[in-house]
Parts: sequence; structure tokens; C-alpha cells
Amino acid sequence: MEKMQNNPTNAFQTGANANNSVNHGGQYLTLRLGGEEYAIDILRVQEIRSYEEPTRMVNAPSFIKGVINLRGVIVPIVDLRIKLNIDTVNYDEFTVVIILNIRGTVLGAVVDAVSDVVTLTTQSIKSAPQFETSIDSRFITGLAHLGERMLIVMNMDALMSNSEMGLVGDALQF
Repeated sequence: MEKMQNNPTNAFQTGANANNSVNHGGQYLTLRLGGEEYAIDILRVQEIRSYEEPTRMVNAPSFIKGVINLRGVIVPIVDLRIKLNIDTVNYDEFTVVIILNIRGTVLGAVVDAVSDVVTLTTQSIKSAPQFETSIDSRFITGLAHLGERMLIVMNMDALMSNSEMGLVGDALQF
């Protein structure tokens, strides 16, 4: 992991030119959505910012909160709580936006809170059971058990490439 930078708007930064392949083992950023704890590949994370109200876009789906100007780059902001049909969506002092780089597209994901960075091995990530849930199984890489914690490992490439998102083209394959 690269050295953290002392920037008051950035709680955490990693390289913007992160590896774009789906990696089941490695370092993961843990985050909270509702009452569950999730993990996303740290190589997708560009930075973490405090939540600021984005500029709303006309005719955008409800889970796309709008856009922000991030150092000259217009970044769409997706509220993952709304996208994944999580019951309660509250904006408080712990709400953050994770700036992601998915297949060369920069976008933000609103989450309830971030926790820490953990290392998961390929063996520690188990296949998730298939249930009829509001979260499409394509978005879940698996489940990881760390001590008392159960992490839902998310596939951000699949989640943000979903055809209804329209943010990252499905035709881009690496």
C-alpha cells in the first residue's frame, strides 16, 4: 500500500493506476452498508472523502445522487445503500464517499462508514450461498470470516458495470 498523504479532504489514498483485474486475494477495504460489513478490493480505491451533497442530474436513477467536481474531473456519485436496496439511508458524520477507479472510469460510492484494510487470501474467501435477495449474486465475490467478523466481499467491477448503471461499459473486458 502506498504512503498515505496528508490532505484534509482525503482520509486515505492509493494509486490511481490500480491493477484492473479481479483479484480474489489481497488487501481489501472494509466498509459498512446498513448492518452488514463489506469488503472491496483496495486496488479499486483511489481515495476516501467525507460526504458532500453532489449536484443532482436530471433523469438520473435514484441511486445516482449526482456529480461532484474532483480536481477538474466530473465524478458520478452512486449511493450503494440505495443501489443495493438497504432499508435505512442516513447521512451523518460517518457517511463517506469512496472514490473508485473501475476500468479507467472514476466514480464515487456513498457508504455508511469505512473500517480498516484487511488482507484476505484466496482460501479465506468462500463462495456465497445463492439466495433470492435484493443483491444480485454477480456483485458478490464471496464471504470471508475474520475472527468474529463476517465480510461480504463485493465485486465492484460487476456492480458498477451493471447495464442499469450505465457508468462503466460492459464491453470493456480486461
